[in-house]
Amino acid sequence: MLLDGKVALVYGGGGAVGGAAARGFAREGASVYLAGRSLAPAERAAAAIREAGGTAEAFEVDALDESAVQGFVDDVARRAGRIDISFNLIGVGDVQKPLTELTVDEFLAPIATTMRTQFLTTRAAARHMVARGSGVVLAFGGSGTQTEPGLGGFKVSLDALEGLRRQWACELGPAGIRVVTLKTGGIPESLPPDFEGRAELTELLTEPTLLGRAATLDDVGEVAAFVASDRARTMTSATVNISCGALADI
Repeated sequence: MLLDGKVALVYGGGGAVGGAAARGFAREGASVYLAGRSLAPAERAAAAIREAGGTAEAFEVDALDESAVQGFVDDVARRAGRIDISFNLIGVGDVQKPLTELTVDEFLAPIATTMRTQFLTTRAAARHMVARGSGVVLAFGGSGTQTEPGLGGFKVSLDALEGLRRQWACELGPAGIRVVTLKTGGIPESLPPDFEGRAELTELLTEPTLLGRAATLDDVGEVAAFVASDRARTMTSATVNISCGALADI
């Protein structure tokens, strides 16, 4: 059990990718606390983990609300006695269309949302991790040279996220805290069954891979659990690329 006795926080735990990460942590023995802006999806994800024999609880938390985030983290730390893992997987509400067609607010929204929520959730967890001298902060999305037309401010928000990740890693490293980003290049399985254009988008995400397949939700959970474990204790200020070769590392 890679994460036996560990305590993991998962923001956006009611979403497809957040739920996958939570399941991966729970399978490896972690007690998982799922936070969601809406309680019902997070509770369903937590219930599924419990039914599979894991330990999970769900909470309603707006990850953009400073006091709500700090209160949630402090409450879990009091109850569980520690915070070992923090993984932020919330959606950023991006509008994807050509930059020339965006309003300033539409362009800035995903950047501001990403920076605010990632800063708040990491800071709240770090305050407890520093006291213990250990901990792992995970981010999701990643950056790189590749991009596509019509992504609006979304790709820029990912680039900003990597800058923030490097800064956190630099400042938290002396306290024994690791900071790592996972990037996939897109997960077709996460698309709702009734999503318009699902087949076309699946093909678009799969075609550039070198393995002829894209990452699955289980892949995310398995890799996240490994990176959060002590077996990856030398890994920080890094990006873990699980895009099946769709995103080239340079």
